[in-house]
Amino acid sequence: MAPYHIRKYQESDRQWVVGLLSRGMAEHIPATFWQLLKLPQSLLLLLGGPLALLLVSGSWLLALVFSLSLLPALWFLAKKPWTEFVDMTLRTDMSDITKSYLSERGSCFWVAESEEKVVGMVGALPVDDPTLREKRLQLFHLFVDSEHRRQGIAKALARTVLQFARDQGYSEVVLDTSTIQLSAMALYQSMGFKKTGQSFFCVWARLVALPTVHFIYRLPSSKVGSL
Repeated sequence: MAPYHIRKYQESDRQWVVGLLSRGMAEHIPATFWQLLKLPQSLLLLLGGPLALLLVSGSWLLALVFSLSLLPALWFLAKKPWTEFVDMTLRTDMSDITKSYLSERGSCFWVAESEEKVVGMVGALPVDDPTLREKRLQLFHLFVDSEHRRQGIAKALARTVLQFARDQGYSEVVLDTSTIQLSAMALYQSMGFKKTGQSFFCVWARLVALPTVHFIYRLPSSKVGSL
């Protein structure tokens, strides 16, 4: 297991960070596709569509072509929420990481480096909501390269955000992940994050039944201890 260390983001890291984001999102496409295949409406299309064509046209070939043509369409649907998320992210907070995360005191972006390569990342921004009674920080983009997982890097990055929140006087840390990201949800829950609800971040996510799960971690105000 190669050693790693966590440090603040630098502009020279951008290519590594964007690559991590893109690869991390693409990893979830197959699982989303298989989940989509199990939905009742998908099963109805895959089974009922060819059968209806066969009954109407009497052609097994036409029914087979219809059935096979549905699979690329369903793959496109499974892929769309993830590509939409990457595109949106690269247009917004990650279009200029230094400006978004490192220009003010209450936010930050870190990378995990191993053997002179960026193998993990995470960001944190204050939640801008005047209705909130508590000072809240949001964790963004926790990703670890697939070849460097199960080494404690993801937990170390999450702990870095929680410690930063303590140091900056935040009362709560929130984050979003998806129901398909089972290992991420298990990690957050093992660290004390609690589910607060779920929603769909875009219409494509709703179409493939891929809800976003919201989590919160409430920092104790009376004491500061190690996690």
